[in-house]
Amino acid sequence: MALKLRSPMPELSGATEWLNGSEISKDELVGNKPTLFHFWSVSCGLCKEAMPNINEFRDKYADKLNVIAIHMPRSEKDTDVDQIKQVAEEHGISQLIAVDNGHKITDSFENEYVPAYYVFDEVGQLRHFQAGGSGMKMLTKRVNRVLGIKEE
Repeated sequence: MALKLRSPMPELSGATEWLNGSEISKDELVGNKPTLFHFWSVSCGLCKEAMPNINEFRDKYADKLNVIAIHMPRSEKDTDVDQIKQVAEEHGISQLIAVDNGHKITDSFENEYVPAYYVFDEVGQLRHFQAGGSGMKMLTKRVNRVLGIKEE
């Protein structure tokens, strides 16, 4: 069961490791700007296919949107941090990555899927959730809405 809309942002504690920066807390994000969390896994093909879209959000809205990757292993093999670093590099994931080998963050989000996307507004309320490989148009719409960007 995933988080309900308007749920407060869960805590981000319990990551095994943080890549591309230092650990960040919910308190540092809430009240700042909207945040997009994307759950992915090195063994997930759909995650890799979606990565250019996520990187585009990160680059296009760098001053308006926090983009944070949560690596959720689907098997023991997925917990290899060197492999996570390698795949992150191959796919241009330069944003902060929480390596969640103990599923602590995954559990706090009640997340069961990769890829999965959670969009929180600047006050830390969940405004959109989606899972699976399709629907980038829908995700873009929701991100734009949270950012107050008018659709063309």
